[in-house]
Amino acid sequence: MAHSQALTGILFAIVGTVIFSVNDVAIKFLSDGYALHQVILIRAFVAMTFILCFIGLSGTGFRQLVTVRPKTHLLRVVIVMLSNVTFFLGLAVLPLADAVAVAFVSPIAVTLLSVVFLRETVGPRRWAAVILGMIGVLIMLRPGAGVIQPAAVLVLVSAILYAAGNLLARQMGGTESAVALSFFVQAGFILVSAAMGLWVGDGHLATDDKLWAFLFRPWVWPPVGDWPIFLATGLAVGIGGMMVTQAYRTAEAGLVAPFEYVGMPVAVLWGVVIFGTFPDLTAWAGIALICGSGLYTLWRETARRKVVAA
Repeated sequence: MAHSQALTGILFAIVGTVIFSVNDVAIKFLSDGYALHQVILIRAFVAMTFILCFIGLSGTGFRQLVTVRPKTHLLRVVIVMLSNVTFFLGLAVLPLADAVAVAFVSPIAVTLLSVVFLRETVGPRRWAAVILGMIGVLIMLRPGAGVIQPAAVLVLVSAILYAAGNLLARQMGGTESAVALSFFVQAGFILVSAAMGLWVGDGHLATDDKLWAFLFRPWVWPPVGDWPIFLATGLAVGIGGMMVTQAYRTAEAGLVAPFEYVGMPVAVLWGVVIFGTFPDLTAWAGIALICGSGLYTLWRETARRKVVAA
């Protein structure tokens, strides 16, 4: 049963990460014309609509939102919100693949923090998988090649916060549903983004600095052609976010974390298809290590399951 649960968690992590990548592409695409809080507000409304429809169609209904840990939900909402804001500010400046590469400090942070705070046991093979993935990220990051800059520091901060948010999801998994965890995050996004819009939505703090322009430019009414992109980012967050949350709820954080590395080659693919940037041989070497680390862990879990079943 435990191994079946682990493999289910891995599957949720892989599929959720791939779906979640659509969100990164959409926000990168929208970052030149909209304020970040406007994008997040529209995205949160779309995601919330999906979550409410899911609740309505499920057998347990709104009972899934009953919580015994409101303060922990509030803490997680703040952490996830700060993680999103810092990542997307950096994403507006960095190439998509570079931003995602820096963000993948997160899985190793999850593994480290899961040992310290959740007392999870991480064996040498899982450590090897995470470290190999990180080596792949470093190969793609190429320290000293101009990637490390203020925008990258913001993404690094985002990665650590993201790890903390996932650990809280793991810690809360015994009493809180994935639906509740997703619902309260989106509710927090709606409240804070609406407040930001009332405060700076008129553009009185607008700046020409590329890093901060995304945060303080005035709100504008989106043309019809941009609405499918807003819809895509909202659905990606609603569906992908719930799946990744479920992965961390049901499987050990140190096990799930390496499989989020699948987002790296997906980001490269999006870069080729959407933004016309093609990786070189060095980047492909990094991708091979990243994918290999996750595939090795999957093979290892499958082998363990067969041994137990036998």
